[in-house]
Amino acid sequence: MTSESSPIPVVRSVRADEWPQVKELRLAALQDPVAPLAFLESHDDVVTRPDAYWRERTEGAAAGRTDRQQVIVEAPADGRWLGSVTVLVEEAGTGDPFGTEVDQRQAHLVGVFVRPEARGKGITERLFAAALEWAWDVAGVDRVRLFVHERNSRAEGFYRKIGFVPTGRTVPVPGNPGQRELEFVRTRKRA
Repeated sequence: MTSESSPIPVVRSVRADEWPQVKELRLAALQDPVAPLAFLESHDDVVTRPDAYWRERTEGAAAGRTDRQQVIVEAPADGRWLGSVTVLVEEAGTGDPFGTEVDQRQAHLVGVFVRPEARGKGITERLFAAALEWAWDVAGVDRVRLFVHERNSRAEGFYRKIGFVPTGRTVPVPGNPGQRELEFVRTRKRA
């Protein structure tokens, strides 16, 4: 079967019992060559976490109205996972991962990863479309943000391509204050 006739991968929310797949994909992401620029934790930080950690993380991302993990899976819908993005809802007045106060209710996209062999095939665009749809329609936010390392030009280019714009806000990388994370946002367009 050629790639042109292969079934189209399915984008869906993670299910509570899929913690082994969540764990496997996260560990793969943290072994990617750009992981030090893309993620705030390392493979060594995560690999020894107990199964209970992965179960709890997956259950929360599957059922919550304050966060949701979207995955893209080879067809059928229980095939190999190709990528993931997680949407976190941040409430005004709460702290963000960088230690500053959130000034409005918004969503924050984190944990973006697509396997290298699936990149450049529209997978990431489909993941982001699902994440934005969930943020707009289920979480009810009008603003979605993300942060990108100042040296991760590939990711920055993609975010700009799909409509995210820099705010001008930068924050130091946790554990490495000499490097910066750049904030990008996309606001909901209402008819």
